[in-house]
Amino acid sequence: MTARPIELLRPLLVVLAAALPAGLAAAETLTVEQRSVADEKAVFATVESISVVPARGRIGGTVVQLNVREGDRVTRGQAIASIGDEKLGLQMKALDAQIEALQAQANQAQIDFTRIEGLVERGTLPRVKLDEARTALNVAENGLRARTAERAVVNQQLSEGQVLAPSDGRVLKKLVTVGSVVLPGDPVVTVAQQNFKLRLRVPERHARFLKTGDRIRIDGAELGNGASRSGVIDLVYPQIEEGRVIADATVEGLGEYFVGDRLRVWVSAGSRPAFVIPASYVKTRFGIDYVRLVQAGRTIDVPVQRGRELPGPSLPDGLEILSGVRAGDQLVRP
Repeated sequence: MTARPIELLRPLLVVLAAALPAGLAAAETLTVEQRSVADEKAVFATVESISVVPARGRIGGTVVQLNVREGDRVTRGQAIASIGDEKLGLQMKALDAQIEALQAQANQAQIDFTRIEGLVERGTLPRVKLDEARTALNVAENGLRARTAERAVVNQQLSEGQVLAPSDGRVLKKLVTVGSVVLPGDPVVTVAQQNFKLRLRVPERHARFLKTGDRIRIDGAELGNGASRSGVIDLVYPQIEEGRVIADATVEGLGEYFVGDRLRVWVSAGSRPAFVIPASYVKTRFGIDYVRLVQAGRTIDVPVQRGRELPGPSLPDGLEILSGVRAGDQLVRP
């Protein structure tokens, strides 16, 4: 009886199946090594403004208009409120009347000076009369300039009734309402500057590991959008308060959160040894993680406990293995 083709090829397939794993093991073998990684600790931090500045009124009077409320964003120089003072309006009317009278006096003095100057040139009047007319004209013109300058001062005071935002940021609190009486320098609203910081409070036992330039990590669950973010510590305060060290970190996008919002942040607290391998060497089957280990010339699957991801320059997909491997183990990519 003639043998079927599949039976003739079976010995060759067996040889190829035995040789293929050995070739892969020789080509993609990874030696497990223990390396030093940053030991991260979870601490709480709050979103705070660099500084909270008050928007103050420059004149006294009554608040006649309030253009913002809590939470509104403002820009530097934006009109926040208006303060009115009836006395300034009355002063403006009085000065306008005085300026009109002085303007008439100056016009008359100019007419008298011109007439006397002609009479003096014809010899009808002595020159002393010309000097008196010139003096009267100068007095009238100087009085007019003085009242005009005084009116400009009152007009500037009226324009200072506009309360302007001192910087870009967000209104935290209104301190007055429409109709409130304020004095010069009284705060109207408080504005948190736009560049928010993340203020960390780290236990003092971790203070020796904290330094400027360290990176911090915020989980996506804390931010509410599922995407983790990182930041940089730019200031460590040299004072311990209630057993904690205060530090400020810069994180992009903190302006979207409430001032005073509490977040859980991971900071570096020294280093520790760990086994880190590429994530591609780990295979998950039925909810259990395995790595392929080379032992005595053959490969076996060993269950491992997965840790957190530790990406780095040399291992962009680095993954910490908590148990299941030892230093010197030879791994094969599944």
